[in-house]
Amino acid sequence: MSTIRVVVADDERMVRTALRVILAAEPDMEVVGEAATGAEAVSLVRRLRPDVVLMDVRMPEADGIRATEQILATMDPAPRIVVVTTFENDSYVYDALRAGAAGFLLKRAGAPDLVAAVRLVARSDSLLYPAALRGLAAAHARHAPGPPVWAARLTEREAEVLRLMAKGLTNAEIGRRLEVGHATAKSHVAAVLAKTGTRDRTQAVIAAYESGFIVPEG
Repeated sequence: MSTIRVVVADDERMVRTALRVILAAEPDMEVVGEAATGAEAVSLVRRLRPDVVLMDVRMPEADGIRATEQILATMDPAPRIVVVTTFENDSYVYDALRAGAAGFLLKRAGAPDLVAAVRLVARSDSLLYPAALRGLAAAHARHAPGPPVWAARLTEREAEVLRLMAKGLTNAEIGRRLEVGHATAKSHVAAVLAKTGTRDRTQAVIAAYESGFIVPEG
């Protein structure tokens, strides 16, 4: 199994140190760089090309939202970005997800949760903390006045796949739920991303919530 290369970006030295120590203890992870500002994070990520970036949402010289936008706009392939935050219902977090972050992690999360989150976004086709994403969508989604243009492009099966993606199901789980092969499920997910004009599962799910295609429960 290849090593997951990580960059940690946070303006608090103690937080960076804690994250580095936790990840460095894992045999399949390596912290290749640390940044204290958003601008430094962008420069470092472009140079080091890590697999995953742990990005503080609030930093000087460009916050995590702007840094995420700049990284994703200028790198292909781009790293997976996980926003690290104190408050899970923070509008900054939702804006970072809208900007392209793959998910978010609370700073109070334990070491096992941190390690699992990094592995998941680096190597899995699942959604990071789908229930938490639904909660953010309910609190911050900016609903469009009408159905999205892309909704009419989805087949009935693709619409079903998008709803299952929002529940956090992997391609394999979607395949079992729909009684189709893994490759077929993967193709359906790819079609959903293409038709919604989104980069990954997180962005597709956000688009579904913001448009009202999926209504958050509760």
